[in-house]
Amino acid sequence: MFETFNQHNFYELCDYLASKDQELASVLAKYGYPPFWTRPNTFESLVHIILEQQVSLASALAAMQKLKAKIGAVTPANFLKLNDEELKACYFSRQKTVYVRDLAEKIGSGQLDLSQLEKLPDNEIREQLKKVKGIGDWTVHIYLIFILHHTDVFPTGDLAAVNALKSLKKLPKDTNKDELLRVVADWKPFRTIGLMMIWHYYLEERKPANRKKS
Repeated sequence: MFETFNQHNFYELCDYLASKDQELASVLAKYGYPPFWTRPNTFESLVHIILEQQVSLASALAAMQKLKAKIGAVTPANFLKLNDEELKACYFSRQKTVYVRDLAEKIGSGQLDLSQLEKLPDNEIREQLKKVKGIGDWTVHIYLIFILHHTDVFPTGDLAAVNALKSLKKLPKDTNKDELLRVVADWKPFRTIGLMMIWHYYLEERKPANRKKS
């Protein structure tokens, strides 16, 4: 059975990993606990994740805010009322328009039931979500992490996670994905928690005040 975490056991799991990994312990000592990042299991949340593919978080948020201003509630039915030009005005690229329309159609028709995904293991969730155009491994991983809170996910396709891990562990820049997975193998079955800790490290290290101290 897959394991999940929640706001009540999050700090405890961070402490557990820190007890096993001195670099993660150093993150806690310097920056404290990471935020408990979470999103509801909704069409809107999946749209937001699709918008975040290969762009900055700020760009994705700007598009989401434009969309919400245009249609109010971000539901499949409301989204499907918009034409290409209206979506372009909401900063949707041609590709992402295709992706989100397909998602809206599949949810609207009942081909994809997000509430049912909560009961499935990772591999079955991946199989269901990847039937949607434009949803690949990265999007599935982010869904598992932020929305369903599965405990043992590490997205090697996430640039921030990869760069943070290399920096924290002082790994060569050319370290490949298989080697990265070996490095985080000791975090099992809580690799998601370790991931949140290194994302926290990555974001804190990039803050101007902390850069000056380094």
